[in-house]
Amino acid sequence: MTRVIVVNHDPAVAAEQAALLRAAGYEVDECGGPLAEPCPVLADLPCPLADRADVLVYDAWAAGDSDGGRRLVGHLRELYADLPLILTAVDDRLDWVETEGPFRVTPLTGRPSVEEWRQAIETALEDQGMAV
Repeated sequence: MTRVIVVNHDPAVAAEQAALLRAAGYEVDECGGPLAEPCPVLADLPCPLADRADVLVYDAWAAGDSDGGRRLVGHLRELYADLPLILTAVDDRLDWVETEGPFRVTPLTGRPSVEEWRQAIETALEDQGMAV
């Protein structure tokens, strides 16, 4: 079974995302991100939850602002280049989001349905498999 880590600064949104992902058939771990607790990734250290994951789902604002999100995604891509990264809460203010290359993410906007989650995860897994 595919294991997903959901990182979101808003506990209610994280719970909603986790419930939808579980309904789609995924195992889910949750984390409040660097605003809630110290984040080893920002110190270039491995994260125990990410180490167990097959897919990373991160809120673009998990580190508080756009620059924090860019740094967090940069560290994630360096430490976990082999894992697909789905970035949620993506909007026009995030001009740094890349969908190709070494810092690529799969952006997901709005409040996705179970099927949209499933499609985003499967697409990210396929894309990552071709890129590694």
